[in-house]
Amino acid sequence: MALAALGALPVAAQQVATQTTLSVVTHDQGGRTQATAAIAVTGADGVPAIGVVNLNDGSRQLAQVALDDEGKATSAVALTYGNHSLRAVYLGDAAHLSSFSTTSDVSGQSSATPGFTLSLAAVAPTTLPVSVPAGGSGTLAVTITPQDNATLTAPMFVTLSCSGLPSLASCTFTPETIEILASTPTSCASGSLPASCPPVSSMLIQTQAQYAGGTRKPVGPGRSPVALAILLPGVLGLGGLAWGARRRMWLRRLALVALLGVVTMLGTTACNPLWYYYNHGPGLPTSTPTGSFNITVTGQSTNGITAVNNSTTMVLTVQ
Repeated sequence: MALAALGALPVAAQQVATQTTLSVVTHDQGGRTQATAAIAVTGADGVPAIGVVNLNDGSRQLAQVALDDEGKATSAVALTYGNHSLRAVYLGDAAHLSSFSTTSDVSGQSSATPGFTLSLAAVAPTTLPVSVPAGGSGTLAVTITPQDNATLTAPMFVTLSCSGLPSLASCTFTPETIEILASTPTSCASGSLPASCPPVSSMLIQTQAQYAGGTRKPVGPGRSPVALAILLPGVLGLGGLAWGARRRMWLRRLALVALLGVVTMLGTTACNPLWYYYNHGPGLPTSTPTGSFNITVTGQSTNGITAVNNSTTMVLTVQ
């Protein structure tokens, strides 16, 4: 009996090795270099992998995306002036081992137009990718790094927003608009004060949980539902009587008056939506749906002449 029990112990599933590939195409966008990265992750068994991929530039994370059902993802990022070494890093999951692509070397062109780049970092206890239950929240730090801002003749304001959120989820930024001056630093030296670093905004992602309070109690005066069993047949009978008594004008008029009175009574009972609301309260709210979602964080600014838009992506998983 003991040996049989030991033999019945479950065996952990072995993770499958994966292969990650990266293809990068660059193009000009408003005098700056935009890179579009196409990522694919395949298991050793030939089945597309699922999960999250980071797009890194050396040791710095540029973006994060979730793979689709075909094990593919696309990410668009802005590149600063100089050389960049881009690599896709698959984080793996319970069934797949992590892997990374070969490095793609690309260059960003210089520009005399002031701009900026965005980067995200998790604020403890939040981690990237952000994974929360319905009703949970996560906090990220959004760093806005100026580019060529020394040529600014007036402050540049960057307004932050996000898209791609599931229903009943929201994101808020504190502050929502960042001011960049000609003297705003583009880097933060070790040990420097926060005022001497690139500006940072706090991003809060909030999801909604299912209401768990049970049945709501009536909030208004109650009425018996048995009234419907009496009123509805009466309405039909009076209607037929009114239209059937063609030779008795006084009887038809009396029936119409009675019918009007019954309809008015129904308006104050369960057939009226307002009555139902007062007696049963609003419907129970739903929760944020579960799944993984690619969230795009966008910064938009203008120097008074041209608008500059840059974005990065992150993954939100609702459990």
